[in-house]
Amino acid sequence: MDALWVRCVFLLACCCASGLGSANKCDEVRKVFQLRQIGPSHLLPSNPRPGSDLQVCVSKNSTCCTKKMEERYQVAARRDIQNLLQTSSSSLKFLIARNVAAFQESFEALLWQAENYTITLFQDLYHSMADQAAGPVRELFTDISLFLLGSEFSVDELVQRFFDALFPLVYDHLISPSLSGISPGHAECVRSLSRSVRPFGGVPGHLADQIARSGVSGKLLLQALHLGIEVINTTDHLQLSRECRRALLKMHYCPHCQGLTQSKPCMGYCINVMRGCLASMAEIDIHWREFVRSLEGLSARMHGPQDLEQVLLGIHRLVHDAVRHAQKNGPRLSAQVYKLCGPPSRKPAQSVSIQHSSSRESIPLKASVRAPGGSLANRRKDFLSSLRLYLTYYGGLADQLCASDLASNDALSCWNGTEIVKSYTLRVVGNGIKAQIANPEVKVKGADPVINQIIDKLKHINQLLQGKSIPKLGSLDQIETGSGDAEGRYSGDCDDEDGCAGSGAGEVKRKVSRVSKLSPDVTGNHKHHHHYHHPPAKDSEVKGSSRSFRLTGAIWVLVLPCLHVLLAL
Repeated sequence: MDALWVRCVFLLACCCASGLGSANKCDEVRKVFQLRQIGPSHLLPSNPRPGSDLQVCVSKNSTCCTKKMEERYQVAARRDIQNLLQTSSSSLKFLIARNVAAFQESFEALLWQAENYTITLFQDLYHSMADQAAGPVRELFTDISLFLLGSEFSVDELVQRFFDALFPLVYDHLISPSLSGISPGHAECVRSLSRSVRPFGGVPGHLADQIARSGVSGKLLLQALHLGIEVINTTDHLQLSRECRRALLKMHYCPHCQGLTQSKPCMGYCINVMRGCLASMAEIDIHWREFVRSLEGLSARMHGPQDLEQVLLGIHRLVHDAVRHAQKNGPRLSAQVYKLCGPPSRKPAQSVSIQHSSSRESIPLKASVRAPGGSLANRRKDFLSSLRLYLTYYGGLADQLCASDLASNDALSCWNGTEIVKSYTLRVVGNGIKAQIANPEVKVKGADPVINQIIDKLKHINQLLQGKSIPKLGSLDQIETGSGDAEGRYSGDCDDEDGCAGSGAGEVKRKVSRVSKLSPDVTGNHKHHHHYHHPPAKDSEVKGSSRSFRLTGAIWVLVLPCLHVLLAL
């Protein structure tokens, strides 16, 4: 009897120990709650409790969650998704930003080189007036630079100003040369005649037309890329609707309330939630595809008169043609100047070396200095080749996030929003606003107004890129873009109970160090009526709890006879 007594006490101790271990499943929840910095540990109950106060993570069983924990989990779920959005777009954003900088550097290098060519032209062929011509040449290229950067300049005016300043120099040194230059007053009179006597023929108009055409194309390219960055910034900082936030909480953290901290959502379930949350973002897809193709079309048209590189590096030749045209028409120009300005009024005599040049031989130039990376055309080609990989980015984003980060790939079990199952059996809806009417997981009320604004900007830039809407020369104000930070703006609907007023202001600015490898061909062509069998990664806690249950049952089978003996005593 003593031996039986000892044996029963031992088994009862084991039973109690097992029961405590089962009751303390909240320990793992506490550990993850603290590790992910979701909130303070005192919010967690020490043991499972009834969850009657919970609003989203409702369960018939006892739970490790409180209402305060549920609120913290919702904030964490929203933060996690926004970080994922920023991570997924980081490589695309870097691609565009890097090329914006590269194109701007190329423009600057080309302007410097073109200015150098033009100054060299005067130094080698028109040495007597080279020093005086350097000022107008520098002013011309400064104006062109400002025009390319977006300043409100009339290209006709900036080109004509250069030739107005050049005419007195050409007249004094090549048409009516003398040992002393003309007086400032006479030079000003000659300058004022430039537009009426047209000493340079059609060259100024031809040059202005080339700069305007190629410059507007170059400006439009940069403006479009800035808008591309704004689109990404806006979607990175998308404000999620109340229904979406609740669905994310249910998908990500409600399993924790049941002690299932390692579970992941079923693939079909994840796709329904993410397609619902990103429904407005999916509406960008068709316009983003058109944006990429329109950039390719613009690039294809940027040749000849619209090739900025060719135009800038050919300015010195047009200036040379203009000076030769004035020389050929010297007698006519002298007569007109004499008639309107009188005989030349000369400064005191100076020793001046006079050079004449009417030859058509090649112009000696300094060594060409090209920006790293080759020509602008090659830069555009390489950039667009890389950008094409992101053609379907917005159409496949929800599916890509589920496939690469969120959903389960375990063939044994996954979370369906309520419990651990082998597969998700509800219908998987399509992409976009209209398809969400049948979404069983997220109720989508309508399009996001901030996303609608971005779509309107994309539509307009696409019209410009395709040449269907011609911007005023020197101005692209119609597509003025901002930072796209979306700071202080709200999209979707928001309730105070969820703490979204002002929430996330610091969260959306977190820098993401990892650049995800995107699979841009993910288009989300899932069969809507097929069941998904893609459960989560290693739900060890489910198997563990099952084994624990079997072990506890076996112990009770041994213990019950002992209890009968003890009661009989």
